[in-house]
Amino acid sequence: MRCRAALAGLVASVCLGPHAFAQKVNTGQRNMALVKTIAHQEGDARLDYASIDGMSRRLYVARGFGVTAVDLDTEQVTRQLVAGQHVHAVIPLPGGRALSTNGDTNTATLFEGSSGKILAQIETGRDPDAAVFDPMSGLVFVMNAKDGDATLVDPVGGKAVGRLSLGGKPEFAVVDGHGRLFVNIEDQNKTAVIDTVGRKILGGYALPGCEGPSALGIDIESGVLVAACANRTAVALRAADGGIITPHLRIDRKPDAVIFDAANKTFYIPCGRDGTLAVISGSNDGAWSVRASVSTAVGAHTGALDTKTGRLYLPTADYQLTLSGIAPADGTFRILVLASKP
Repeated sequence: MRCRAALAGLVASVCLGPHAFAQKVNTGQRNMALVKTIAHQEGDARLDYASIDGMSRRLYVARGFGVTAVDLDTEQVTRQLVAGQHVHAVIPLPGGRALSTNGDTNTATLFEGSSGKILAQIETGRDPDAAVFDPMSGLVFVMNAKDGDATLVDPVGGKAVGRLSLGGKPEFAVVDGHGRLFVNIEDQNKTAVIDTVGRKILGGYALPGCEGPSALGIDIESGVLVAACANRTAVALRAADGGIITPHLRIDRKPDAVIFDAANKTFYIPCGRDGTLAVISGSNDGAWSVRASVSTAVGAHTGALDTKTGRLYLPTADYQLTLSGIAPADGTFRILVLASKP
């Protein structure tokens, strides 16, 4: 995901201002509402993917200058836990470790999650973006946007152990926990399927009606993938064979995360350009539908779910027009916290 490119056209945010926050919306299953805003910071407001380490109760946010960490129980913020250069993703790993990707230096940083101590700097392909840990193979797969492949990282040994060509521009990836990885190929409008243990491509699933698939989420129990696309649509499909379950789920623009809530069988898709959160859930007949569109804030295009509390954390910033394009305004970084309300 490109921080700036993913939010092109956000001039509207100047008019909306810094407090275009969520309103209470009845989703049919959960009433989601903004409950607070945390982690306000001065300076560089660039942001990208977010993730949560449930064991250590930490929220990680990839930032332009490194990794920001938030203690979910105390809300204490560590602005720069680890330094980085245009960090796109940060993911928790077993054993209290974590890994971040540095788009400007073509590296991944392996570090201790508690202290930020750097354990290894690992060479990747060009412009490493999303990353995912696969428990079956024990490997991290780092998606290299400009090389059209993935770097395979051994997080125990702290080194790259191979590359896998994906045949196109990879975006977000998820794993099913049983040795298969799914990654959206943005320039081919499909989802590639990877055998993580065999380290080979098994094939790909076409995404009809989807242009520029970016975000991807999975319900492992029911075997459902949801891919979010640049043309204001999302597609629900079977992970087993790519069969389309529900096409043309209406969402808004610039989605960069699909967040699955297993407790409520709900997918959330934050859409940064329009400042909305699509709430997608299933029915008894197996179909999926958009139950609600919750107002958030322009710029809130990624996020993470705390499975312990059910709260959603959506980092955002205000965007402004500059000589080099649309960019986040310094001093406006913050994290929206959404929770279920009766």
